[in-house]
Amino acid sequence: MKPLFRFAMLALALVVVALVSALTAMRFAIHGQEVEVPAVLGLTPPDAERSVSGLGFQIEVERQYYSATIPEGRIMTQMPLPGTKVRRGWQLRVAQSMGPQRVSIPDVTRQSERAAELNIRRRGLEVASITEIQLPGTPTDLVVAQSPPANASQVAAPKTSLLVTVTADAPAFVVPNFVGQPLGTASRTLQDAGFRLGTVSMAPAQANAVAPNSATASTAPSPSPAPPQPSPASMIVTQWPPAGQKVLAGAVLNFEVR
Repeated sequence: MKPLFRFAMLALALVVVALVSALTAMRFAIHGQEVEVPAVLGLTPPDAERSVSGLGFQIEVERQYYSATIPEGRIMTQMPLPGTKVRRGWQLRVAQSMGPQRVSIPDVTRQSERAAELNIRRRGLEVASITEIQLPGTPTDLVVAQSPPANASQVAAPKTSLLVTVTADAPAFVVPNFVGQPLGTASRTLQDAGFRLGTVSMAPAQANAVAPNSATASTAPSPSPAPPQPSPASMIVTQWPPAGQKVLAGAVLNFEVR
């Protein structure tokens, strides 16, 4: 019994040692390549690249800002923050100082979008975003607002956002169903809704076959009556565009009546 107990204890000890070794190897594999992010604040991007090259980091200048306290060309913020532990080869995203604001913000309102962009870029600034707005009664492709405003001071970034007018979309309507209604009633509804009445034609009459007989065969053909004409009382049997279709205001509707 004692040899069996000793063998079981030895096997258990070996399993424990194997688990500890596996956990240690896993921890080393996961954390063995981690390094601490150094501080690059106040350095120029080339100096920062040289200082972190041995740790496998890469420097990326993401943004540029004006700063009255940090000299031009120096790094003012970084992400991840200094002291953070990350894996080797991580990318450090930094913002670079442009020094104090020395460029005045131009007034580009009442200019076209293209002229405003040229005016902004000529000053060494950038267009951050262009937002479109529909203003009835206002010419299209016109800058109606900007941010920051003209001649603004203490601007953070060398970027200007514009608000530009565009053509207003024509309102769309769903065509109602006029089939089965008198032509006069449909015409009034069209006029009130802003539609226009187009072509109104008579639906083909259903032909009735008449068996020939001796009486009709000997009778001389009578003159055919005048074709019927649409009237306000005529009933609509088909329409175009069909019911449910979307059309713009002022669209023309055509009917076939009987």
